[in-house]
Amino acid sequence: MEGVDALMRHVYVFPLVGLVLGAILGAAAYIATLALPSNLVAIIVIVAIYKLCGINHIDGLADFGDGVIAHGTLEKKISAMKDVSLGTGGGVFIAVLLLATFAIISDLPAALLPLALLVAEVSAKEAMIAFAAFSRGLQKGFGQIMIEKTTSREFAIGLAISAIICAAALGPLGLAVLAVSQGAALYMVVVAKRNFGGATGDGIGATNEVARVAALAAALILGGALSWMPW
Repeated sequence: MEGVDALMRHVYVFPLVGLVLGAILGAAAYIATLALPSNLVAIIVIVAIYKLCGINHIDGLADFGDGVIAHGTLEKKISAMKDVSLGTGGGVFIAVLLLATFAIISDLPAALLPLALLVAEVSAKEAMIAFAAFSRGLQKGFGQIMIEKTTSREFAIGLAISAIICAAALGPLGLAVLAVSQGAALYMVVVAKRNFGGATGDGIGATNEVARVAALAAALILGGALSWMPW
């Protein structure tokens, strides 16, 4: 717990973690595009994401979805989110997210895909910081520690680090992708507050997943309109 507490005091380094993860995913995508059609590349990238990053975040999305879909009071919604069984809401949220990720990666140009994955992973990690910084914690746990330790200062430092990385990787497009992902994070703050009265670790994990796919979608949609080769 002392190590976790120390990490959470420096949560602004998360985008650097995203940089490493995104670089690995981008390299895997680049190699795959040399020999495989786009649909198979998308499958390989999705498998690589959850092999490399684990399933904790998508599990958080499932729990978050169960709580959002549940009817009744805030207490009932929180209880549904804490339930260890996968409900309909969680299943739908995961299915939609994976389908969206597959469709977007399949359509991204091969030249753009590796850098888009890098920027998306950095943006997703900064989105987690944004969610924690602007949320109120509900219960004890790792998520609560992150929410308590993350202030506007950590958010600003992380955002500056993320902006430098994203601009270096994709120029104006990278900054636009980062902005879209942060908008997604703030939307998740609103959804969590409306449905649960605050945030938990599940919300942080869910934000990572939603922000990643939002970032990739922004890269796909805006890639033809904004410059993305700063070098």
